[in-house]
Amino acid sequence: MVNDKWSRHFPFHISHDPFAIFLLSAFCFLLSACVVGPKYQRPSAPVPAAYKELPPEPSSEWKQAQPSDELSKGKWWEIYNDPELNALEEQVNISNQNVLAAEAQFREAKAAVRIARSGLFPTLSGSVSIVNSQSKVQGTPVNSTSYDLPADASWQPDLWGNIRRGVTVSVATAQASAAQLENARLSFQAELAQDYFQLRGTDGDYDLLDRTVKSYQDYLQLTQNRFNAGVASGADVAQAQTQLDLARAQLVDLEVTRTQLEHAIAILVGKPPVAVTVSHAPITAQQPPPVPVGVPSTLLERRPDIAAAERQMAAVNEQIGIAKAAFYPTLTLSAAAGLESSGFTTWIQWPSRFWSVGPQLAETLFDAGRRRAQVAQARAAYDATIASYRQTVLTGFQQVEDNLSALRVLDKEASVESDAVNAAELALRISTDQYKAGTVSYLQVIISQTAAFQAEKSAVDILTRRMVASVLLVEALGGGWNSSSLPSATAVAGK
Repeated sequence: MVNDKWSRHFPFHISHDPFAIFLLSAFCFLLSACVVGPKYQRPSAPVPAAYKELPPEPSSEWKQAQPSDELSKGKWWEIYNDPELNALEEQVNISNQNVLAAEAQFREAKAAVRIARSGLFPTLSGSVSIVNSQSKVQGTPVNSTSYDLPADASWQPDLWGNIRRGVTVSVATAQASAAQLENARLSFQAELAQDYFQLRGTDGDYDLLDRTVKSYQDYLQLTQNRFNAGVASGADVAQAQTQLDLARAQLVDLEVTRTQLEHAIAILVGKPPVAVTVSHAPITAQQPPPVPVGVPSTLLERRPDIAAAERQMAAVNEQIGIAKAAFYPTLTLSAAAGLESSGFTTWIQWPSRFWSVGPQLAETLFDAGRRRAQVAQARAAYDATIASYRQTVLTGFQQVEDNLSALRVLDKEASVESDAVNAAELALRISTDQYKAGTVSYLQVIISQTAAFQAEKSAVDILTRRMVASVLLVEALGGGWNSSSLPSATAVAGK
């Protein structure tokens, strides 16, 4: 028995013919193998055969990677052998608020995959209703009650693959989100390491200035003794005092830089500044560690930002197929069944049953070019992601080359500056001896003191820059990450 009330909602009613229903279902399953639209293939990217800034004989700061060489996956900072840095870096993953936000966005993207997958399955719903109504028959009120317990089912077979492509879009987007999470981790870990080594460089400057202040105090005492002996002028004492006071002012000023760097480190590890104190340790005891560079072609697999751009490109490619699927008809299979009665006592009984089943085929006949425009829009968006992907690759190579160059040049500069320090110290000793002998004025001593201080400070600053450049090189190389670490489609779908 078929209730007329329900059959009116389903054109092409075929519930009287179970065989027809079977044929239609089989036909839908056969059609569900069809997928319209382009198959994704990763576009090519400009990859050089070798790095321009990597010479045949690498220096100690970087080297061509051997098969057994790799940065520690997830803990690249351990190559610096600094326990305090290691402890701070460990806190970035669990406490940095930006990393936690990126992790939440990844979980959101994973949930979107499950939402998209639900479109492949039928939707079932049920309800219960008791409706009291009143009508008049020849002016006499007539009360009636209707008891309904219907259940509805509907399913839209994925004839042209648009639902499956939607799932693929969500999977690729979730994988891109996972890569963005890794990129956020790497970015903030590298930022922490940069701040840490700049703080250590500030400590090196502090120690240098502290030694300089003590030296200037000795020179002030020397000039005062010579003044008391009548062999030096009051101008010499004033100049020595000025030199000492300037050094003391610079020493105090370093506290501003150090405290700001310490505060920045605290925020990166997700704590208020009052909760983090970094010990005093000058950078002079450290040297940049060797960094395995590898060949340029591996960079495409080692940088999470490149992986994210590639996954975004794959997601946008699927949108072309979804737009093309709109040109084809959609089929919806619907069914309803339940119990309906005008009396409560006869409601939950077999004679009160009703059911209905039938397909519905829909096709857009005219849309003034809307679908064609949507396909063109999807193609343009895909072309934009290709350009963005290639630009990300080029930027990655630029960053590697920049820091290889920085390390190479700074290595040479450090060697030259070391010679300059030795020469400045010798000049200061000679000037001091000549001043004591009365053959030169104290102005010559001041000039030599200034040159010696600047040379030593430059040596400390160059070492700081070398350490920061090594961190930036590690970051540019992906920090030991590899695209094989991306979660699979099964993982992001939560199966």
